[in-house]
Amino acid sequence: TVRSRQSGVGSQGSRPWTMDYRPWTVTMKIERFEDIEAWKQGKELAKDIYAATGKGEFAKDYGLKDQTRRTAVSVMANIVHPVKYMRWTISRGRGFDANSDDEFVRFLRYALRSATEVQSHLYVAADQGYISKDEFTQLYDQATEVKKLISGFIRCLKARPWTMDYGLWTKNKEVQI
Repeated sequence: TVRSRQSGVGSQGSRPWTMDYRPWTVTMKIERFEDIEAWKQGKELAKDIYAATGKGEFAKDYGLKDQTRRTAVSVMANIVHPVKYMRWTISRGRGFDANSDDEFVRFLRYALRSATEVQSHLYVAADQGYISKDEFTQLYDQATEVKKLISGFIRCLKARPWTMDYGLWTKNKEVQI
């Protein structure tokens, strides 16, 4: 919230106004893992992967079917892993109620890798003729969107000037945006 306050002319020297400089804050309160947009999209990806792998010849290739399903579920599971109760304020750096931001980022990166693995399995399924080109494109693009959401979440966590590390606030060594 940006707040400004008008003051009378001359009250701050020659300036006709003053600005109350409070850092703008964006608060995202995450009380349940179901509140995380990347998890919601990961859930949709897993649902669609299950539908695609459960029909035709794909359903008979147990190895590829099971591995593709497991990696799709892994996307969701790795987003959820360190989540308990979270409250996040970008400008002030109030952190997550997990052990550390670094731990949360580590599991988000696992989720990213799982989404990439889903994409790789889709190539095999398309090459074997288990899914059509349209199904491949739709599922691949869906996995890409999940990866974008996860990457954005990671960037926001890394951009905070302060981080929670096992209950202690520490200054981030590097800020990456």
